[in-house]
Amino acid sequence: MVQKMTGKQAVLEMLKAEGVRHIFGNPGTSEGPIMDMLGDYPELEYHLTLQESVAVGMGESYARSIETAACVMLHVDSGLANGICLMLDALNTGTPMVVMSANYDARKVNETMTDLAELVRPVTKWSVELDLADSIPSVLRRAFHEANSHPRGPVYVGFSANALEGEAEMNIVPSSKMHDETRPSAKGIEEAVALIAAAKNPIMMVGDRVSEDHANDAAVELAELVGFPVYQSRGAEVAFPTMHPQFFGTHTLRTPAGRELLEDKDLVLCIGMDAIDELFYWGDVILGENTKLIHIDPIPGRAGRSEPTDVGIVSHCRMGIEELIDGLKPLITPELANDIDGRKIGVLVAAADKRKAFDESVKEDWDSKPMSPARMMYELAAAMPENAIVVDDSISNRATMRHYFQGKKRGDIRAFRGQAIGGGIGATMGAAVANPDRPVVGIIGDGSAMMTVQGLWTAANDNIPCVFVICNNGMYRILKVNFDLYQRDILQMKETAGENLPYSDFPTPFHISSIAGGMGVAGERITDPAEIAPALQRAIASGKPAVLDIVIDGSI
Repeated sequence: MVQKMTGKQAVLEMLKAEGVRHIFGNPGTSEGPIMDMLGDYPELEYHLTLQESVAVGMGESYARSIETAACVMLHVDSGLANGICLMLDALNTGTPMVVMSANYDARKVNETMTDLAELVRPVTKWSVELDLADSIPSVLRRAFHEANSHPRGPVYVGFSANALEGEAEMNIVPSSKMHDETRPSAKGIEEAVALIAAAKNPIMMVGDRVSEDHANDAAVELAELVGFPVYQSRGAEVAFPTMHPQFFGTHTLRTPAGRELLEDKDLVLCIGMDAIDELFYWGDVILGENTKLIHIDPIPGRAGRSEPTDVGIVSHCRMGIEELIDGLKPLITPELANDIDGRKIGVLVAAADKRKAFDESVKEDWDSKPMSPARMMYELAAAMPENAIVVDDSISNRATMRHYFQGKKRGDIRAFRGQAIGGGIGATMGAAVANPDRPVVGIIGDGSAMMTVQGLWTAANDNIPCVFVICNNGMYRILKVNFDLYQRDILQMKETAGENLPYSDFPTPFHISSIAGGMGVAGERITDPAEIAPALQRAIASGKPAVLDIVIDGSI
């Protein structure tokens, strides 16, 4: 139905039509026309943040929770620039968001007007700025379509003052759901099945897009069918049950063990991930000449991008896995079944040994002061409610965190998954907004927390009942860890200085629990492991936001 309305009304009507319920933002003067009308739209809840990275972090986590595009509203060019860091993460990791901001009058083009669409083009799937009210419905319709279609990602729409204040005849019609599940090539499946059936020493790796395509159970069926050991790449979403006896945790090339693991494999099966993708350069080709690589991913161009691939298949993860299973079952003769059973026994023993070896490695420092990261994570995990969502922004302590925290299904652990830091506070709140019926606990490094500590005010202002657990080691430990690795493994230096890297310590300590109190959030500073469980229970029972500022050892 055609209606005459202003551009600013059309923006809000389109958000309503798209099913938006929450807007995460930090407004400025240019967004005034939209903010002024929000009171007429009580179904649109606006979450006011004091810094743009908090808004983008909330939107990123909320979008992953509801599995459709979130709406983020920033301010002209300055606010938009502050959001670019986490928008880049959303682009790289495929999180759907529609980011908006308003510009000045288009007639100021020769004065102070920034080309907003050009500013964010490198960190978005699509970006556009509008001068005419007439185009707002169709552009927002396309924006939500672009954000939600593979490869998913952030989209930007900017509005000049002319577009917001202008009037036109409008059609308020939302975007339609696109069924973009791509079926795998029959030839590709045939080739992959042959390699899997012939493999003697294989490995399976899964990534976030397995979880996004709701293929976790299919991945388990495949792993059990062929007896493969399973690793997760980076591990931002739960893509494989972490307590499954064939699961070995997160794989990384940053450790010698992670690189050595690949040396004797005859087959690597990667599904729903960027294969062999890492921060540091370990060589043009990582896998040996006798190692075959099968790569299945829903995003065109990802297979073969970073590593030579023997069989690359563009496919929806669930469809690809199911067709592998269907192709493999007829090939499993009694002889092959016997080989698979033998391999599976070895896999189960090795996975159990790996977990046991970690537990043995942390015993010496179990009662140290300040407490070790392992002791902190153990106490937290033991006290966590069974239905809790854990947001992982633990940065340099992620491997330890993932040893103790377990996820059965998508959403149980929701990591902030970018290569920037500062997203954890917003991500914790976004997960809580999307899941009001479940306790949400964010585990966040102190350096990351301080980048967006203003987010605690939003938690108090909107009474978002979540718990922020701060890993307070008094440093940018991730810098020390990475620099130590760089010197030792890249430069191959015998003596490394990562432990003493300049400008990575916080000699003036953060008392984040005190900062929280100043923003209206209850905070406790914890130095004794025995205090963790009762403090967490009090925080969750309060039904309000809370901070647990836990002092831990940061040595590497």
